[in-house]
Amino acid sequence: MNPFRSILVVDDEPVQRESLAAWLAEDGYDVDRASSGHEAVERARSKPYAVHFVDLKMPPGIDGIETMAEIRKIRPDATIVIVTAYATVETAVAAIKQGAQEYIVKPCNPEEISRLVQRILRMKNLERENLLLRKRLARLYTFHDIVSKNPRMHEIFDLVREVASLRSTVLLEGESGTGKEMIARAIHFAGDRSKKPFVAVSCGALAETLLESELFGHERGSFTGATQRHKGKFELADGGTLLLDEIGDISSKLQVDLLRVLQERSFSRVGGNEELQVDVRIIAATKTELLDAVRAGKFREDLYYRLNVIHVRIPPLRERLEDIPLLTRHFVEHIGLELGKEVKDVSEEALRFLMQQRWPGNVRQLENAIERAIVNSREALLTPEDFAFLIEEANHDSWQAPVGMTLQDVERRMIVATLQQLRGNVKAAAAALGIDRSTLYDKIHKYGIQRASDEPHADASSSEGA
Repeated sequence: MNPFRSILVVDDEPVQRESLAAWLAEDGYDVDRASSGHEAVERARSKPYAVHFVDLKMPPGIDGIETMAEIRKIRPDATIVIVTAYATVETAVAAIKQGAQEYIVKPCNPEEISRLVQRILRMKNLERENLLLRKRLARLYTFHDIVSKNPRMHEIFDLVREVASLRSTVLLEGESGTGKEMIARAIHFAGDRSKKPFVAVSCGALAETLLESELFGHERGSFTGATQRHKGKFELADGGTLLLDEIGDISSKLQVDLLRVLQERSFSRVGGNEELQVDVRIIAATKTELLDAVRAGKFREDLYYRLNVIHVRIPPLRERLEDIPLLTRHFVEHIGLELGKEVKDVSEEALRFLMQQRWPGNVRQLENAIERAIVNSREALLTPEDFAFLIEEANHDSWQAPVGMTLQDVERRMIVATLQQLRGNVKAAAAALGIDRSTLYDKIHKYGIQRASDEPHADASSSEGA
């Protein structure tokens, strides 16, 4: 039995049911029949069908719409065609709203039915091939939940595999949002420490005294408010991995304490005298060049070399533009599922627009932008208009008041720049500029501005004077 060529015909009238089934069988499909909605639901429960033809009126029992709803509870992706002799706009709208792919009227035309099924199966095959391709690409370009096809990132993946089971310290350098913690987790979970704890602490988020207690723990009564013994991150990470994020922010005193732990593999809790031995692999991360801090006298040189045994520089997103489509579709799939939104994909125009952005916040900023677009979108496909807010943010971040320009000059340049970034999409540009589309059309006409899709002879950019 081939589920991709199996069809279920549901109709309480034997003549209608058998004639439709016979037409489909002549085309080479495996056809099952059901004389009621309840029987159809049971058949759908027992096996999958490529297409379900369901009669709208089936007294007594459940009608076609109810049958469709019950089948969808069992097979959420079921393709259902509603068949009826009572064609009205209201029933057609109701059927489509409830999830029917098609709505056909009796008496059925055999050639029309054949074309309809061929079209449905062609679409299902394309969807299946697309899904399989994406899964293959996901396996090919995914490493411990990190998605990339960039050669430099794959060099990092290879390095992670090589050093994962070593005890050597690792220094991760990369801009904010590049995925330093994800690389640290990949190092941990790819090695022989994967069954032991992975513990992360942000060194830049705590004051010196709090960070000292957070790292090394404290004894009861060691300071005001210390009502009981507290285990620090080093103890909690024993046998596993400790990620020290923003290592460049720690104080001079803590630099000395950390150097001692790295040299002797032991420490004492705050307010205690007991020497505690730990087996912890240290991974340090920083968004700044730590060597610059060493040269400036803000970071100990001996600690730097202790940490920098294995060095990994994670490239920013602007240096791996080929990852943007891959990451975008990855985020669309996962965020759409988490939010329960019907957004399924992103248009090629939107992908091109996203690849033109600078992404100062890197992968984290891209993920946040995808989530914002999904939350606000009412369509299944994300378009450039859904990302118009990125233009607003970029303009806000880079804005400098021009000198010697009129207000009209500034307005014209703003419109030109926005249209260029959005490839002439007036609807998206109007949304980014915060004005009505009709207002933007008026201003385009007023200033003689050429959109990206206009013919060269209408080009007004030469009159800008810059």
